[in-house]
Amino acid sequence: MAAIVCPSCNAQTMRSFFQVPSVPTNSCLLFDSAEEAAAYPCGEVDLGFCDNCGFISNMAFDEKLTEYSGRYEETQGYSGTFNKWHEALAKRLIERHDLQGKRVLEIGCGKGEFLELLAEHGEVDGVGFDPGFHNDRLESEAAKRLEFVTDFYSEKYTDYSADFICCKMTLEHIHSTEKFLSTVRRAIGDDLETIVFFQIPEAMRIVKDCAFEDIYYEHCSYFSPGSVARLFRKTGFEVLDVDTEYDDQYLTIEAKPVSPTAKISCAPMPKEESAAELAELVDSFPERCNAKLNDWRNKLSVMQAAGEKVVLWGSGSKAVAFLTTLDPEGFVEYVVDINPRRHGHFMPKTAQQIVGPEFLKEYQPDTVIIMNRVYTQEITRDLDNMGLNPVILAL
Repeated sequence: MAAIVCPSCNAQTMRSFFQVPSVPTNSCLLFDSAEEAAAYPCGEVDLGFCDNCGFISNMAFDEKLTEYSGRYEETQGYSGTFNKWHEALAKRLIERHDLQGKRVLEIGCGKGEFLELLAEHGEVDGVGFDPGFHNDRLESEAAKRLEFVTDFYSEKYTDYSADFICCKMTLEHIHSTEKFLSTVRRAIGDDLETIVFFQIPEAMRIVKDCAFEDIYYEHCSYFSPGSVARLFRKTGFEVLDVDTEYDDQYLTIEAKPVSPTAKISCAPMPKEESAAELAELVDSFPERCNAKLNDWRNKLSVMQAAGEKVVLWGSGSKAVAFLTTLDPEGFVEYVVDINPRRHGHFMPKTAQQIVGPEFLKEYQPDTVIIMNRVYTQEITRDLDNMGLNPVILAL
């Protein structure tokens, strides 16, 4: 069997440890009919682990099967919980890196919300890159200082310079991670005072907790604190900080470029783990994850036998992973989301309709399964305000 090269460190040390045979290749697209949603193409997940650097990658990933376009609806900006954290993050980075009046570049800016926050609180100007950006989403005066390019960031945009480069929830969508980060480093060139900030899902938690709902096709790259720090050092950056936040679901790294002739410090940050430490969790992951899946299957079977009405709250990627893994017969009839742009559309492959919270007043669910536990308090409050008291389960 031919050795598979790690996309992060280039060592021939990738080994398969977990497979999901058929998953939708996009989780956040808007489908107008159940038929269109059910017919959407599926791909394979075959997670590989690199014993050299600790990187995890979907070795079966094919970028030609993914779509990032105007119908990609990923924003979390309708949640008060998320917005409070998001604004605090922007203020913290502005203060820590003295970004007042500076120029910012954001790779994978989504709908431009974070760049807008930096402009509002730091009076920055800048540019955001994302093929799914919509010109009608930003209305503040601060947004007028910003430029948006509806395209992927690549070599052809390396002439754009900035004092601060951020990339949030995007690197996990890129398969050739070392190649991509090397492109970012080349774009910076000799501007050694440029600060780089990346935010990605935290894979140590996913493997430790068997968070199967966080394994889906678009996320082809999975980083732990140790593996992301090793990638940044390999591609010419000095790591300033590695941390986790948002209930340890997000991994953040701050770094700055170093001269090609300079020696990069390899002293690990406090949260960095070794590849060997992560390997122990990887080795036991299949057995532990299957046990967790069987536990959920038993719960759903009991609910189904009792004739209960069960809904999911949150129609994003976690819900797609949950439904395609656990509900192939469509026992769950509806998925709730507070984003009105998603209402009336349908979940890929399993084809449940996405509805707004108000729908639940009439539907009267017996159980609500929350797709992200960080929103439990917010969702419980919304249910209380509607006079509903279902059983609440949270991933």
